[in-house]
Amino acid sequence: MSPRRLPAALLAALGATLLALAAAQLALFIANGFDPAVFPAGLGFFGFSTLFVFVLVAVGAYLTRLRPLPVALLIGAIAGLLGAALGTTLYATLGGATFGGDLLNGVGQTLSRDNLLFILATTVATAAAGPRLLSLVEDPRPRVLRQGRTALVRLPASTLAAGVVTHIERVPVDTERADAQWAAYVDAFRAEGWEMVEVEAADDLADSVFVEDPIVIAGGLAILARPGSEHRRGEVAGVETAVRSLGLPIARIHEPGTLDGGDVLIVGDTVYVGRGGRTNADGIRQVRALLGPRGLTVVAVPLERVLHLKSAVTALPDGTVLGHPSTGVDPRIFPSYLEVPEPAGAHVVVLDPDTVLLAASAPLTAQLIESLGYRVVVVDIDEFEKLEGCVTCLSVRVR
Repeated sequence: MSPRRLPAALLAALGATLLALAAAQLALFIANGFDPAVFPAGLGFFGFSTLFVFVLVAVGAYLTRLRPLPVALLIGAIAGLLGAALGTTLYATLGGATFGGDLLNGVGQTLSRDNLLFILATTVATAAAGPRLLSLVEDPRPRVLRQGRTALVRLPASTLAAGVVTHIERVPVDTERADAQWAAYVDAFRAEGWEMVEVEAADDLADSVFVEDPIVIAGGLAILARPGSEHRRGEVAGVETAVRSLGLPIARIHEPGTLDGGDVLIVGDTVYVGRGGRTNADGIRQVRALLGPRGLTVVAVPLERVLHLKSAVTALPDGTVLGHPSTGVDPRIFPSYLEVPEPAGAHVVVLDPDTVLLAASAPLTAQLIESLGYRVVVVDIDEFEKLEGCVTCLSVRVR
């Protein structure tokens, strides 16, 4: 679950509650001949109900994100009804009324009279405003696609620890620590001026945080991948929805082709595609057919020891490919190649022409890259590295 979920839920509840209170107050004002004296009286009557509604909507927003719409309407209706009943009971009791059957009967009658508009307003405000306010904090989207400065990310699934590992031994994953590391990763992009588009979370897809694999964006085209592992093919639909919201042209890899986005490294006008366990020859042929007309050259790279091509090599802004001999990738494939001192040092994300993102697990490589005149932004992603992830896997830059 996103570390932003709680503040997002509180904001959604606050907005919905204030809108409901304002609507109820306005109705009283109009019904009483525009007498301003009703405002303090109304605030006293609805005050406790408003507090109860805030708590109930916040809990509902935290648990469900107020989606889909029928869920938001149901939460709003329940919060309005219970909030009005509890609040009115407390208001009457503190006003001197004796708690008992007569009081409860009177409170029940107010639910169809004085409190009815408050309940209806809570229902509508929760469904209409709640999800939008929640999204402002939990999954903000850019109003305008900023060319070269927009990236896709996806919240870690609650089932992250069950993610598949292929070339390393499985070790326990601390999901709370992973959530915090993911948030810091996203914040690192934002600090560098990037707009982040969050793909809808998918708790039933353990590997979905590795948003790079279901899609390739190159030459202004979004290519929906067909992951080589069947258990990951369900990730494509959510990514497609996010990409369509950005207005990008879309193509897709078709059967029998397979393609993982982690196998695609773009360096200038050259697109290197790893041929290994997740991407097959037909997938590479389809990528070549899609990107060739856009002026990009596709070069296939044989893989043996790593899950994806970008598990082995990435590139600096000047096109120099970084790699480590342990991965087994032939450096002669690349026009410019630099061996780095740590396997994790082969993974960088270019943030701008003089800045790269690098994992904290490669301090010697950070020093090397800085000695070449680049600025290095370091992030700790060790929980994702336990699942064969790296800094490239957690985002897709829109180019």
